[in-house]
Amino acid sequence: MRKIELEIVALSHSITQTHSYAVVLGEVNGLRRLPIVIGGFEAQAIAVALEKMQPSRPLTHDLMKNFMSAFNIELHEIIISDLQEGIFYSKLVCSSDNDTIEIDSRTSDALALAVRFGCPVYTYEHILESAGIMMEDTGTSKRRRGEEEQPHPISSGNKDDLKSMTLEDLETLLSEVLEQEDYIRAIAIRDELNSRRK
Repeated sequence: MRKIELEIVALSHSITQTHSYAVVLGEVNGLRRLPIVIGGFEAQAIAVALEKMQPSRPLTHDLMKNFMSAFNIELHEIIISDLQEGIFYSKLVCSSDNDTIEIDSRTSDALALAVRFGCPVYTYEHILESAGIMMEDTGTSKRRRGEEEQPHPISSGNKDDLKSMTLEDLETLLSEVLEQEDYIRAIAIRDELNSRRK
């Protein structure tokens, strides 16, 4: 399978769900985005590395990097390899002096290590097809010119409300929440759209 390279484009706090974050991966040289819900600790671990902050004592992922470096283990790449029931599965591709192995990992931990090692992140086409969100090239919403912006009936984005909406309304709402960078709500809307299209 051909691997598609991704990069971290945003780390977003959920407006609607307390203690939830989304790390948003963008397709390199492409318009697709892959939002992944992660916990607060994992979001902090990624943010610390992205901002190149130096904590006074090593965080867990810093300890892991130090441990790997001490034993000459290199992290070559991260592969987001599977998606089952909304859960992403990842692998760390590592090598030592005489062996290359793949190690199972939570995606949030894999991303925290990828930022620290500066290694590439990949996924496969079928994962981007099922869980990705297409961004518009112009960065503008899909609303037609001349239409007035109407407040949307869904403010909470809970699943029961999404089920009562038409496909067109869901598409419009998805554009709106992406403009607001509320990736947690975007994930719920995307999942509802995908379930109806099957």
